[in-house]
This record gives sequence, structure tokens and C-alpha cells, in this order.
Amino acid sequence: MEDKNMSLFSKENGEVFMSPLNLNNPITVQVLGICSALAVTSQLKPAIVMGLSVTVITAFANVIISLLRKTIPNRIRIIVQLVVVAALVTIVSNVLKAYVYDVSVQLSVYVGLIITNCILMGRLEAFAMQNGPWESFLDGIGNGLGYAIVLVIVGFVREILGFGSLMGFQIIPDSAYVENGGLYINNGMMTMPAMALIIVACVIWAHRAYNKDIA
Repeated sequence: MEDKNMSLFSKENGEVFMSPLNLNNPITVQVLGICSALAVTSQLKPAIVMGLSVTVITAFANVIISLLRKTIPNRIRIIVQLVVVAALVTIVSNVLKAYVYDVSVQLSVYVGLIITNCILMGRLEAFAMQNGPWESFLDGIGNGLGYAIVLVIVGFVREILGFGSLMGFQIIPDSAYVENGGLYINNGMMTMPAMALIIVACVIWAHRAYNKDIA
């Protein structure tokens, strides 16, 4: 039993989990999932919810496909993967509507479009189809969190500079605004998708400058 537990938390499994958080991040290194990173990051709360949703779906989709991989005919493997992902997306979408309805409205169609997320389909095809359930689970969690980290950074910058708030709570006091005698003005450009692209580009640049060994 001890050897089995040791293998579950081996160095190799640790690398499977940690690599997507930094050196093989799905956005900053693989440049995947950019579209949703632009669409849902105007505020921090929907960015967090989207990141967690993708993490949960990627992790459990990886596990299910890993368990089924030896029984899935090669010619229909993509169809099976899509069915599994669609079922999980439907579950997550309904949970969001039940418990965080306001956020689900903000995310709109983008939750449903998780089905086409390049990160998700890429991990199923590249990892889950070749590895066991535990390794696939760690890979899904790692890639989901790696994606979520970037969304949180972009959402944080856009909301605080574009709205003067975080998670809906006012951070910059009213007295700081020009209309109240202060010097601050919210940057309206931060609410536009184009600024999200620029911030993502800056995050990618900073990440690669720090990790100079990345090709």
C-alpha cells in the first residue's frame, strides 16, 4: 500500500501536475485557449468561474477518457471525446445557473463553447488517450489551473483599471475620481477585448522573459 501511495505522488506525477502551471502553460507557452481568455476577463469573478469550470471539466474528462481509452475504436475517438465533454459542460452549466446565476449570465455562451476549447481537446487526445486515470487527472487539473491563472491575472488588471473594482467591490474610492475632485479616471479601453489581447501578450512576454529556456 505504501509503494502504491508513493507512486501516486511520484516525481513524474508531480511534473505532470506542475509543468502546465509554468514551463508548459497552455496559454503562455502553447498559446491555446486565447479566445475565451479575451471574452470572459473584463471582470475578475467570471474569469475565476470560467477558469474553475475548465479545470473541473478537463480533469474529469481526462479521467473518463483514460478509463475508456482501450475500448474506444480509433475511428470514433474524437466523437466519444466530444460526447464526454458535452455531458460535463452541460452539468457544469446547470450548476452555474443554479448557484451563481449572475455569473452564468455574464459568461453567456462561453460556457457551452468550452466544448471547443483547444486545451481540453488537446489534453484528451495527447495525454488521456495514452495514460492512466490518475496521471490524466493530474494533467487535467494542472492544465486547467494553468489556464485559470492567466485568466485571473487578466481579469484582475482589466477590472481594477477599467471599473475601479474587484469582484464587484469598489477598490478605488469615489474621492479619487475627477468628478469628485480627484485625479483618477477609469480606463474604458480596459473593458474592450482588444485590451485583453494586449494584456495576454504582456503576460506571455513576461513569462518567457523570466523562463528564458522556453523555446
